[in-house]
Amino acid sequence: MSVLYLTPNLLSENTAPKVLPPYVITVIHKLRQFIVEDVRTARRFLSKIKHPEPIDQLQFRELNEHTPDNEIPSLLPYLMTADTGLLSEAGLPAIADPGAKIVQLAHANNIAVIPLVGPSSIFLALMASGLNGQSFAFIGYLPVKKSERQERLRILERRSAHERQTQIFIDTPYRNMQLLEDILQCCRPETKLSIAADITGEKEFILTQSIRQWKNKLPELNRIPAVFLLQA
Repeated sequence: MSVLYLTPNLLSENTAPKVLPPYVITVIHKLRQFIVEDVRTARRFLSKIKHPEPIDQLQFRELNEHTPDNEIPSLLPYLMTADTGLLSEAGLPAIADPGAKIVQLAHANNIAVIPLVGPSSIFLALMASGLNGQSFAFIGYLPVKKSERQERLRILERRSAHERQTQIFIDTPYRNMQLLEDILQCCRPETKLSIAADITGEKEFILTQSIRQWKNKLPELNRIPAVFLLQA
């Protein structure tokens, strides 16, 4: 019976020796077929970890946010053919990406699922934040429309205060500064905000302060992958 390996990708360029155990790289080197979020990203990653097979001879199937749900079952014969790597565009698959649909398909058809150790920006950010790691919620992306985003932030702040729970969310990197401005405008001065940007990268930035303190000086986050953590 074939195996579905949940295969980590890098968060930042040229960090494989830093974030991927040798065992994980060994497993990936044995795989000849992958389900990926983006083929170009996958090829680049496999080249960086020196996959022993010519990249052009490896097999890829794409699964991303544009893949219709009714096309997921068509990947089952591919999964059953040989061991397969499920590869996210960055970090761990099936967390903040559509890979969970393939994991569900595997479980429903008695295909073994094996997660491999690798970097997760969400959990690394939570670890480094100093905020509540006993109770937390990952919200994903907030609404694009400003008024809806601001209302969602107010709701998350109230939820955090009521549940004593860390609220974790992200946005498209080019909207980071807009999101940060909304956080500072909507949230109470004493609420804690942690920002973790370019995690594991050369320009890694992680800092937790109150909203009042953040208003004194803002980091430049435009087009830099970042995770935001809020605790009231």
